[in-house]
Amino acid sequence: MPLVDASILQDLEQELNGSELAVRFAQDYAALWELRYTRLAAAVQSQDRAAALDAIISLKITSKMIGGLRLARLAETLETVIRQGDFGRGQELMERVADHGDRTVEELQVSYIHPEERLGKEPDAPPGC
Repeated sequence: MPLVDASILQDLEQELNGSELAVRFAQDYAALWELRYTRLAAAVQSQDRAAALDAIISLKITSKMIGGLRLARLAETLETVIRQGDFGRGQELMERVADHGDRTVEELQVSYIHPEERLGKEPDAPPGC
C-alpha cells in the first residue's frame, strides 16, 4: 500500500471540479500535521479519551481524503485501542503514528503539492512576471 494513493487525490480533484481546491486541501493537511500530531500525542499521554478520539477521528478522516491510507489505517487501530481504554498501547503506537505521518506529508509534498521539485524543474512563474 503506498503512503499516498494518487487515485484518491484524482477523485478529490473531480469532486472539487479541478485541482486547485484539492491542492489547497493537501497543503492545509501538510501544514496542520504537526499541530494534529501534538494534539493527539498530548491527549493520549494525558489519557483524555474524548480528546484522543476527537483527534484520532479527525486524523483518520482527513488522511483518507488525501489518500494517506497507511496513516488512516494506523489511526483506525489507535482508535480501537483508545476505545478499549488501553492508553499504554496507545502510547506505544504514537511513535508509528509520528513516523507514518511525517512520511505521508513528505510524500504528499513531493508527489502532489510540489511535483516539479521531484522532477528537478522550476515551478511555473505566476502570470504577469
